[in-house]
Amino acid sequence: MAAYVAETGQVTVSALAERFGVSIDTVRRDLDQLSADGVLVRTYGGAVSRSTLARTDRAVDQRLSIQEQEKEQIAELAAALVEDGSTIMINGGTTTLALARGLSQHRELTVATNNLLVPAALPSSAIRDIYVFGGAVRALTLATIGPVSFRANGGAELDISCDLALIGVGAVSADAGYTTSNLAEAAMMQEMISRAARVAILADSSKFGRRLFAQVSELSAADYLVTDTMPPPDIRDALTEAGVEIITPAAASRRNAS
Repeated sequence: MAAYVAETGQVTVSALAERFGVSIDTVRRDLDQLSADGVLVRTYGGAVSRSTLARTDRAVDQRLSIQEQEKEQIAELAAALVEDGSTIMINGGTTTLALARGLSQHRELTVATNNLLVPAALPSSAIRDIYVFGGAVRALTLATIGPVSFRANGGAELDISCDLALIGVGAVSADAGYTTSNLAEAAMMQEMISRAARVAILADSSKFGRRLFAQVSELSAADYLVTDTMPPPDIRDALTEAGVEIITPAAASRRNAS
């Protein structure tokens, strides 16, 4: 089974059960053991090989080096929105990965994510529970694409929600709102937003004034836009009209000074 996962890169429990002619419970136990032995990375509903993780991790590190300072600033500001003991959802992307790495001062967090790099990036001292949403894995970002849901042992879908959704997007514009390049990712991000009491959109200034293929939501779906500098006047005015608080390093400094 380990060799097959290594060869395939990413697998589901059901596919392994069918291939090897064993029960789903047997596959789950074997994957749990292989994960504990460090052979593969266990995901909700399947597993990813270590080699796939390493290749994508290098690609992510390259993307992290783009707008690196801005992403770190955004991560620090977004972390300040997270309350100890709360439940948060984090989507895929390098800005949200920077956020996950920056939660070391927090405690007793429950985190649900589709970003397979987030669990390893989260400081262990900050975490109570971690959940990874299942689905197909998008190789470019190593994030799952599927429903924002979990099922009980009996198969019934569990009702889940969170205190804060932290969503990195590909573009922000006054007319199109928040957009991203992948349709399936947009649908998953929409569902995360719908399950959150509060929503923080994370986007550096290079994302302003652009529109990508798939709309995630209108501007008004967010409570906060966390960014590195104040948006251009048209976006700023549209955000203000939509009731979105713009959080920047400069705004945070003024707030702390007062």
